[in-house]
Amino acid sequence: MATNKRKVMLPHTMGKQGMDIILAREDIETIIYPAGISQTDFLPMIADVAGIALSGTPFKQAEMNAAPAMLVVTRIGVGYDAVEVPALTARKVPLLTAGTANSTSVAEQAFHLMISLAKKHEQQDGLVKGGRWNDRHQAPPMELSGKNVLVVGFGRIGTRQAKRCNGFDMNVFIHDPFVDPAKISAAGCTPAPDLDAILPSIDFVSIHCPKNPETINMFNAARFAKMKKGAFIVNTARGGIINEKDLHATLVAGHIAGAGLDVFDEEPTPVDNPLLQLPNVISSPHMAGVTVEAIQAMAVATARNILSVLDGNPNKENTINPEVYD
Repeated sequence: MATNKRKVMLPHTMGKQGMDIILAREDIETIIYPAGISQTDFLPMIADVAGIALSGTPFKQAEMNAAPAMLVVTRIGVGYDAVEVPALTARKVPLLTAGTANSTSVAEQAFHLMISLAKKHEQQDGLVKGGRWNDRHQAPPMELSGKNVLVVGFGRIGTRQAKRCNGFDMNVFIHDPFVDPAKISAAGCTPAPDLDAILPSIDFVSIHCPKNPETINMFNAARFAKMKKGAFIVNTARGGIINEKDLHATLVAGHIAGAGLDVFDEEPTPVDNPLLQLPNVISSPHMAGVTVEAIQAMAVATARNILSVLDGNPNKENTINPEVYD
């Protein structure tokens, strides 16, 4: 029997609080799909779907072609490199992200990786568990206080990372060509418009910029050569912003002292990735924005994003392509 209910698809990994918001709507038919679904299985499911929440599932031209009824696409998160925005925009379909729902979680993980590298947590833990207590003075950790940190990207996450670095009495420099230097200075940080010029004086680099044609391979062999010997680099943004082969080479050569990586070129990254064999690399499986609190906050934000469009009052602040509303 025909129904006037609009169909909305949610991944099975979506937080319960957000899922419950959609399930409570009697005018919506909710379809739960596996987050790791193949494109072959995915395309037939979206033929008459009006709204969808994406976890890691790509949504590009092929998906748009298979979804003639689609009115809104959302991401349970803030990154959207797996979504072909022009394909959505051509159809006047908005793409919405979770805004600041996981910004604190990502900033905390970035700072955690940074302080773990400085304090050599992995090595210190290994000394205790390996019964090598007497070796503790061979490579002592360092303080963050007074060190120069460069935050690349001063958006929702970069601003939070800068605040944490300021709290630890670090000298915070910001590289973001799209942010007014006055705003950076007002936050107690120093603008660094010339990336190459600032790198030789930086002790820690923390990456928080989007992945796009301008930022892919932003940190490659040439940039690593400009960095201060003994510096550290942390990436919780997207794989590909750092050239992994070049990072491995500079780490092995001893120029860069260590790296903290939450993201990789290929995910899941292969267990034989050469970077994972190095003792001065610490990692996490793209979980910077996934905490108990963020899971629920992102789910609620995503549910509200979907409903805002379906109910005719779109959340423009969270919309990536607001021109579709014109």
